[in-house]
Amino acid sequence: MAGKSLFFYTILVICFSFIAGCVNGDKKPKEIGLTSAEQNRAKLLRQVEKKYKDPDAHYQLGKLYQADALWTQAEHEFTVALGFDPVHRKSQAARVKTLAQSDDLKNSQFSADFYINQASVSAMGSLELAMAFQKEQLDEYAFICYQQALNLAPTSAKINRQIGYYYLSKGDEARAKDYLIRSFQLNPNQPEVAGTLGRLGIAVKVGQKTQKRTKSLDRMIEESDKDMLP
Repeated sequence: MAGKSLFFYTILVICFSFIAGCVNGDKKPKEIGLTSAEQNRAKLLRQVEKKYKDPDAHYQLGKLYQADALWTQAEHEFTVALGFDPVHRKSQAARVKTLAQSDDLKNSQFSADFYINQASVSAMGSLELAMAFQKEQLDEYAFICYQQALNLAPTSAKINRQIGYYYLSKGDEARAKDYLIRSFQLNPNQPEVAGTLGRLGIAVKVGQKTQKRTKSLDRMIEESDKDMLP
């Protein structure tokens, strides 16, 4: 009788363990009961441990710290990310923002100037940094980088398009139209831009012909200087 009771008890333990495993998925035992943000942080910490040289993992972890107003930890992670990838534009912009949020305005300004100057030799680098600054709501720096990119590649449909969307996000439809029209003239094979212009009251027709120089330039922009060091 005692043997049967032990057998059934063992079966119950196994069943409950199986159910608990299904509910908790791949969470670590210590993570059960944590908030969603805490679980994400724990997950990223494990990723960093496994792939310490992955700049994206450090960037994502830094963004979590930044969201929690943990400025020192956030700035550290962005700095580590840049140690492995000196032109990790998202980490550059996030670091500038974090320094400003921690009231270290002098270093924030110095870092912004350094990163903008670093990107000044590359249209693609300037464009990527502009988009990163825009994401961090650092519009002053974003505008400088967009203009820098445009000066380096004025006939790039890609850059003109992105500047158009930048102005559109700021509610400046007049300037947005100018840049989007210019982008469409350089490359008529842009259904998304055609749709946006249509919503702005400008009827255009999607074509197939793109100026060879423009097409080649945009390809060069997308492929150039991604591994450039400061």
